[in-house]
Amino acid sequence: MPTFVQILDFIGTFAFAISGIRLASAKRFDWFGAYVVGFVTAIGGGTIRDLLLDVTPGWMTDPIYLICTGLALLWVILFGKHLIHLNNTFFIFDSIGLALFTVVGVGKSIALGYPFWVAIIMGSITGAAGGVIRDVFINEIPLIFRKEIYAMACVVGGTFYWICHLLGMEAFVCQIVGGVTVFVTRILAVKYRICLPILSGNEEEQEM
Repeated sequence: MPTFVQILDFIGTFAFAISGIRLASAKRFDWFGAYVVGFVTAIGGGTIRDLLLDVTPGWMTDPIYLICTGLALLWVILFGKHLIHLNNTFFIFDSIGLALFTVVGVGKSIALGYPFWVAIIMGSITGAAGGVIRDVFINEIPLIFRKEIYAMACVVGGTFYWICHLLGMEAFVCQIVGGVTVFVTRILAVKYRICLPILSGNEEEQEM
């Protein structure tokens, strides 16, 4: 039987793959191109995290990530006419993937004995890096570099995860609290247009 973390990882993979494939569909990619975008969206952050933690990336030892992406592609093919025209679809699936991958990254780092700040950074990389690669592939400015609260939601969720861990809560409780915090932070930030201050140069530089 899969563990709770594996279930989160699989659901996150499916959600992130759909977010990537859905955007690729909107850009009129072919099926193979859409699959590639969905796959790198799903495994990009986890691969970078595992390489930094000196662990073999999960997709190299378990084909479930390839299968999840294939199922996501099939889902978009079957329901693509509805998904592509729903602006909220990408946002919801992307937020779900962001939340689930963040807690997987934080939990894996803590399990390997790394300090909390490394765990929070690894959680943020796991959650946000795949979206950066996706946006580069489809020729969009990555969300992480825009005004929207994106990677910062991972940091907030990772911090709550760590606090729950310090309080001695069960791992699955930490994961639920951390994931819900990421998701809610992202939702509230977009709903109420909360964003970080923009770092701007002087007026002369802006006019150039």
